[in-house]
Amino acid sequence: MRTLQDLGDVEGKRVLVRVDFNVPLDHGTVTDDTRIRAALPTIEELLGRGASLVLVSHLGRPKDREPEFSMRPVADRLSELIEAKVTLAPGVVGEEVQALAENLASGEVLMLENVRYEPGETRNDPELADALALLADVYVNDAFGAAHRAHASTEGVAHRITNHAAGLLLEREVTTLSKLLDEPERPLVTVLGGAKVSDKLAVIERFLEIADKILIGGAMCFPFLAAHGHTVGSSLCVDEDIELAKRLLEPGEEHRASLELPSDLLLADRFAADARTQALDGVDVPDGWMGVDIGPRTAAAYAVEIAGAGTVFWNGPMGAFEIEPFAAGTRAIADAIADAPGTTVVGGGDSAAAMKSFGLGDRVTHLSTGGGAALELIEGLPLPGVEALA
Repeated sequence: MRTLQDLGDVEGKRVLVRVDFNVPLDHGTVTDDTRIRAALPTIEELLGRGASLVLVSHLGRPKDREPEFSMRPVADRLSELIEAKVTLAPGVVGEEVQALAENLASGEVLMLENVRYEPGETRNDPELADALALLADVYVNDAFGAAHRAHASTEGVAHRITNHAAGLLLEREVTTLSKLLDEPERPLVTVLGGAKVSDKLAVIERFLEIADKILIGGAMCFPFLAAHGHTVGSSLCVDEDIELAKRLLEPGEEHRASLELPSDLLLADRFAADARTQALDGVDVPDGWMGVDIGPRTAAAYAVEIAGAGTVFWNGPMGAFEIEPFAAGTRAIADAIADAPGTTVVGGGDSAAAMKSFGLGDRVTHLSTGGGAALELIEGLPLPGVEALA
């Protein structure tokens, strides 16, 4: 993977930078600029080296060209964070956009409209990739969160602009996660939560081979508990996941890690903030109740494992943390990871959102910006946006 150091002199050149500015908006205002700030080191380095920049990103999942998915609020926020003029293009490609790009002076920034306004983006359409390539002399991909997609702006254009490289964020993401897999400080403790075993089957299999302990929480624990013969009540648990859990629990010659399950739970009679709840000193969920969080004894035991780890990787909440009565387990794990003395990596998605919502995002070694991309890298799958930068 080529890096910014491999680009050579970019003074006076136009650089097309694929960024991940897929940020949350509320009535046209950016409510969380974490992803914008994550790209600033790359943007500022290229501007400091005398380049002009053409930024391209997706935002949401527009079906056509709905104005609520315009990059305007993102461009406005970026202009507040950097000392450079940021102009929003009227589209993604075309003659008018081409003219704006060609007239950029060194140190100026042009932000293209939402690249998913173009239907060819997700199809990796060659014509769209060709049109994007006409906008710049150099291509930099700094959008790790989209690197697992072979889209026109992440993969296709990289084959058309031969002077290409990974941005600082993408480089750091790949380097950190690769080190986690290849040479972690041990013990390597993995904390996995979320909804379904099938969603993270390959990730669990990989960590069974390379981790020392896997701590399971979230709704994903119930298929494992059911596989051990426990009752799960109305908890989220499907037969397919129970069969997968049974398979994962079987001893394997390649298995290095032990797999730990909750020993107590928080129950609710329904999935709502005003639900009746009760603590369960055990894991056999009675009929009419559902597990919505790990219990305090489990949280304390997991915290001990985290504190003794050389490396911690976390992906997936321990419960429905977005509902305050069900957030204690996830909060306890977040606190433990923030206090851990070892290397701590949070694998994007809901886990990263939890760390930020608890005000702990700056207390981990690495907070990934790409949930899906991080998991696919861990699974050993190729990331098209990375491989195109060879």
